[in-house]
Amino acid sequence: MNIDSIQNGFVIDHIYAGQGMKLYELLGLDELDVSIAIIKNVSSKKLGKKDIIKIDADIPVNLDIIGYVDPDATINIIKDGKLAEKKVIGMPEKLVNVIKCKNPRCITSTEQELDHVFKLTDKEHKIYRCAYCETKASK
Repeated sequence: MNIDSIQNGFVIDHIYAGQGMKLYELLGLDELDVSIAIIKNVSSKKLGKKDIIKIDADIPVNLDIIGYVDPDATINIIKDGKLAEKKVIGMPEKLVNVIKCKNPRCITSTEQELDHVFKLTDKEHKIYRCAYCETKASK
């Protein structure tokens, strides 16, 4: 398999195997008109297997979404075909409009203009809860 290198953009690396497509959808990458490569189940010394997403465009990306899906993922920023910066994401303390509350009684179900806000309540178990009704987020 041959996937070209990118000139200006970024690589989301060290994604747990099987989470690449979820990340692709949550980031809205399917709506972009740029070159994107999703590589699934790549051999990895650290993880055993991993997914990688390569985006050949300098676009804004929501780091909270990446941290929510896989806090151990890394972002390699590429400028002029070379690695310019490497970031480790980690888990965000708060998610805004990344996921939606599933509780039909939550105020976000009736008040459409309200932001969907989730707060990290248990870092060890990666649990987020709705800021309004305390409903646990489902992955």
